[in-house]
Amino acid sequence: MGWYKKMSFIPFLQATSASGSMLGSIVPFLLIIVIFYFFLIRPQNKKQKETEKMLNALKKGDKVITIGGIHGVVSSVKEDKTIVLKVDENCKMEFNRSAISSVELSDEEKAKLQAEAEAKKAAKEAKKAEKLAKKEAKKTDSSTDVVKEPEEKSSDEK
Repeated sequence: MGWYKKMSFIPFLQATSASGSMLGSIVPFLLIIVIFYFFLIRPQNKKQKETEKMLNALKKGDKVITIGGIHGVVSSVKEDKTIVLKVDENCKMEFNRSAISSVELSDEEKAKLQAEAEAKKAAKEAKKAEKLAKKEAKKTDSSTDVVKEPEEKSSDEK
C-alpha cells in the first residue's frame, strides 16, 4: 500500500526540477538575443540612419556615386524623392534617392577633414608628452626623496 504514495511524490519532484532546467535553457536564448542585438541589429540601424541622413542632405553640386557605379554631379533635386545627375556635358539621368550609394567629398571638405585629423593627432601627441613629463617628474621626485632621507637621518643623528 505504501508504493502508490511514493509514486505520487515522484512527479512532484520532476515538476520542480523541470522548472529549474527551464530557467537554465532560457538564459542561453536570452544571451543569444542580446548578442544579436549588439552585433547585428544595432549597427544596421546606425548605418541606416546615416544613409538616410546622407540622402536627405543631398543638394545641387554634390558629387555622388550610384549603386550601379555611375559617377555624377547632382544638377537638381526633385520633391518626389528623385534627383537628376549630370553624368557628362550633354547627359543627364534621373535616379531615385535610394539609388545613391555615397557622396564624394569635395577638395575643400577633404582638406578640412585632413586638418581636423591632424589637429586631433597633434592634441593626442601633446597629451602623451604631458603624461610622460608627469611620469618623469614623479621619478625625479621619488629619487630626490630617497636621496634626502639619508641626509635627514644623518642630521638627526648629529
